[in-house]
Amino acid sequence: MTFIGLIVRNVGARRLRATLTGAAVAIAVMAVVALGTLTSSLKASATGILTVGNADLTVAQRHVDNVLNSTISTADIEAIGKVPGVEASIGALVQLDRYDAANPGVIQVGLDPAAQERFGVVLLEGRSYRATASDEVMLGYELAQAIHKRVGDELTMDGHRYRVTGLYRTNVSFGNATMMFPLPVLQGRYTKAGFVTLGFVKVAPGASVDVVRRRIDQRFPQLAGVASEADYGLVDNTLVLIGAANTGGAILAAVIAISGVLNTSLLSFFERIREFGVLRSIGWSRRRVMALVLGEALVVSFVGALVGLLLGWAAINVLQHLSALRGVFHPIYEASIFGRSLVFAFVVAFLGSAYPALRAAFLSPLEAMRRE
Repeated sequence: MTFIGLIVRNVGARRLRATLTGAAVAIAVMAVVALGTLTSSLKASATGILTVGNADLTVAQRHVDNVLNSTISTADIEAIGKVPGVEASIGALVQLDRYDAANPGVIQVGLDPAAQERFGVVLLEGRSYRATASDEVMLGYELAQAIHKRVGDELTMDGHRYRVTGLYRTNVSFGNATMMFPLPVLQGRYTKAGFVTLGFVKVAPGASVDVVRRRIDQRFPQLAGVASEADYGLVDNTLVLIGAANTGGAILAAVIAISGVLNTSLLSFFERIREFGVLRSIGWSRRRVMALVLGEALVVSFVGALVGLLLGWAAINVLQHLSALRGVFHPIYEASIFGRSLVFAFVVAFLGSAYPALRAAFLSPLEAMRRE
């Protein structure tokens, strides 16, 4: 029998212990996959709101709990347009509200129709709404498909009836699931006259984005310019908390899994003291004994990791259909998350079985016989 065959046989001979160990690893991997996907997807949704505009800089209120709670006066948006190095600045009101039971969280954007092209809106069908029309709306093509609406149809939002004048797409996929209104209409519905949520800045040709951002930050200390993903934490504390929660969850999952592997490996060691003594007496080296114990743990953890990946995928699908997350949580399956989960399982297996493997390797045959 080969060495690998011996490892597999030993695992099969102790099915209960292998199942318990694999279950601990599977649950931990499921948590890592689900939390990692949830975190990356929610961060993508949050940052997507900041990157809907086709601009060099996004401006928002500094350090709010949620970027949708950002409040900027239209006067500040106009003043930003006069900052040296700024070619143009536009403001957009962004609100999250319920459309129906199947779409409880729909992003609404209030924007002047003259700013749509600079905002990155591409008209696909129909026409834009009129700047003063109180009963007209445009739909991102993905949202239109989801709610089964076409140009000329009517819809009700927040108790108000609107006629769909056009379908559009934006420069980022997140914007294709939004609906767009004339800015004064949305401001009136949410009693935010004179205020917007975000400002989008186009830098003049030849000007430095970093220099312009610093000028805006200095002149408007209550605001922050966002030029890259590293800046998002300046305007949305939720992103920082999401990342911290993911890290904390992964650490907790690792502790639970390592404890499970360590516990079962130690129990297995005490049950197999005589076996390890015999192996040492017939000439097995300490390295080979360690490889046997570690190999068994790695096999069990690998199988547990595969099961955990499937459980993680199932958990993500359950989360996706929760009413609290529907419309906001759009799963993004990143290969790196699944790869890290497999590495996580192998690290858990090594750390959990390292001590029992050392105990088995340095167990003398005479001591084994005496303890039996």
